Amino acid sequence: MDRDSTLGDVRPASAGPRPLRWRRAATALLLVVVLAGAAGLLGVRTSTTSATAGGYTVSVEYAWIARAGLDVPWTVTVEHPGGFDGPVTLAVTADYFAIYEEQGLDPEPASQTADADHVYWTFDPPPGDVLTVDFDAYVQPSSQWGASGEVAVLDDGAPVVGVGFRTALVP
Repeated sequence: MDRDSTLGDVRPASAGPRPLRWRRAATALLLVVVLAGAAGLLGVRTSTTSATAGGYTVSVEYAWIARAGLDVPWTVTVEHPGGFDGPVTLAVTADYFAIYEEQGLDPEPASQTADADHVYWTFDPPPGDVLTVDFDAYVQPSSQWGASGEVAVLDDGAPVVGVGFRTALVP
């Protein structure tokens, strides 16, 4: 072939097709992602953490993996054998809620206050030994990173028992 020809750098048919391994690898990776999504593996994953001290047990069910725009569970359960003598105050890390779009808290606290680090919810004593608080929320569409937090039960303004948790966000 002539060196000045426009066909000088064309791959000859006798050399066969170019290697397909990169296209096959990319197709396989795409297939894995699609199958994981179809199986529900890319949705919200929940976890529960709990601790006991000072006669109280506090448990938090939360999303440890979520995506922006999805509803997520966040439930605090406080147990005190023999019931509650007075109001129950929970201290929650305020920054944790920055990733959420709040729909409501059930039950509503009797009073609520905050400082630079925490939100304090005070609930009237429930009948029985258990107080359950549900936070109805979804992850804000603009949230890209997760957040960590802690819930503590306060007695006379001092933490009695607390648990930490972390929610990671994936695309």
